[in-house]
This record gives sequence, C-alpha cells and structure tokens, in this order.
Amino acid sequence: MRALRESALKRGWTVAEECKEVGSGAVARAMRQRLIDSARRRDIDVVLVWRLDRWGRSVADLVSTLQELTALEVVFVSVTESLDLTTPAGRAMAGLLSVFAEFERDIMRKRVRAGLAYARSQGKRLGRPPTAAGKAGSVTDLFLSGISKSEIARRLGIGRTSVRRLLEEKKS
Repeated sequence: MRALRESALKRGWTVAEECKEVGSGAVARAMRQRLIDSARRRDIDVVLVWRLDRWGRSVADLVSTLQELTALEVVFVSVTESLDLTTPAGRAMAGLLSVFAEFERDIMRKRVRAGLAYARSQGKRLGRPPTAAGKAGSVTDLFLSGISKSEIARRLGIGRTSVRRLLEEKKS
C-alpha cells in the first residue's frame, strides 16, 4: 500500500480511496466492487493497482472490468508491470499478462490437488481433526446412565449430531 501511495504522489494524484482485499478470488470481492461503483459515480479518475492479477482473477473478468473502466474514462495503471492501459500497447500487454497469471493460478491449483491426492494415498487424514471421536466412551457411559443426548452434548462440548452418530456406531 505504501508503494501505491508513493506512486500516486509521484504522479500528482490524490488518493480518494484505498482498497485492500485478502482472500481467494473465487469469492465475491466487495472492496473491488466498491471501487467499481465509485468509478461509475465518477468519484475516481484512476485505478492504481500493485499487480494486474490482483485486479482480475480470470481473463474474462479482467477484460470485462477493464472495458467498463475504459468506457467510464477511468485510467487503469499497474505499478509492478508499468502498464498504462490508456494506450493500445498497454491494453495488449495487459491481456497477455492476465493470460499468464491465469495459467499460473491453474498450475498452482493442479499442484495443490496433486499434493492432497498424494497425502490421501499415504493415509494422511485431511481436514479438521475429529473432536467427538475421543469422547465416544464418555458419550456411551452418560447415555447408559440415563442422561439425554442434548445434555450429553452440552456436558462434553460436542454437537448433538455427534452424540447421535457415536451412539449409532456403538450399536453397530
């Protein structure tokens, strides 16, 4: 964020809004949408980003949002890639960079999936650790002493569904 502020200052721009989103590109990006809404209201003249792939997570998304910003006469500048999308060469380069960024994300996604598959094949348990399984004996003892399933769940700090599942497993 500091580098973006410095870049804006060097160009003589006033920072109207700062947006920082952390998370996956697969979910809705409220801060980016707020920035686009500001552009639609003509509250901003420039969108300054650190990297192109921080703005658009897919080629289609990048192209559509850049076209909208261009139609709104909002300048789009990427600091790291030194891109100014007001020029045809800048727009062509942005398209190429976004293709490579999407390619990189796809490769990373495939590597993660391969790593998870390998871990499963080695017998590693993935996901959250089981919390109720270690309390199976206590669940059975409390149930046999006449305590309700809801009360067992409260006392042991586990869900009622877990209590029912553990008791069903015990019957089998």
